[in-house]
Amino acid sequence: MALKPIHTFPDPVLREKAKPVTKFNDDLKKLVRDMAETLYAAPGVGLAANQVGVLQQVIVIDVRDQEENINTGLVALINPRIVFAEGEASIDEGCLSVPEERAEVPRFAHVKVEAQDPDGHLMEIDGKGYLAIVLQHEIDHLNGVLFIDHLSPLKRAAIKKRLKKQKLQSANNG
Repeated sequence: MALKPIHTFPDPVLREKAKPVTKFNDDLKKLVRDMAETLYAAPGVGLAANQVGVLQQVIVIDVRDQEENINTGLVALINPRIVFAEGEASIDEGCLSVPEERAEVPRFAHVKVEAQDPDGHLMEIDGKGYLAIVLQHEIDHLNGVLFIDHLSPLKRAAIKKRLKKQKLQSANNG
C-alpha cells in the first residue's frame, strides 16, 4: 500500500469528470487500498479517486466514528450513482481538497446509492443523515464538483481568494 498525495484546489484534476471503471482487477483493488490508507492518514471520512489524481469512478468512505448508529467501517464504491434522494439536510462540511475551509451546504437527508464493490458485484447503500451527506459529497467529486460550488457566489469567491493566498504563501515559504 502507498499513501497518495491529495490534490488541493485549484488543481484542475478536481474539476474533471471521472470515467466509469470497466476493469475489476488487482490494479483497482490496489487503488482502493491506497485510497483507504490515504483517507486514514489524512484523516478524513471520504475520498474520491480524482482527489488523488486518478480519473476513475472510485470512492472510499468510513463514517463509523461520526455517528453512533453507523458501524459500516470502510466501504469502497465503484461507479456509484444516486438513484433516490429526499429531504433536506446540511452540516458544516469540509474537504481534504479544500483545506481549512468549512461551510454549510444544502444536501438531501436520505439517498440510495447503487454501485459496485471492487470485485464488480452490485451493491446498494441506503444513507441517511451524515452518511447521506458524505455519499453526496464524494459523488460530487467524481463529477468535478466541490462543496464550495454549492455556496453563494460571494461565499465561494471569499473561499477561493483565501485558498489562492494560502497557495502563494506556501510557495513563497517553500
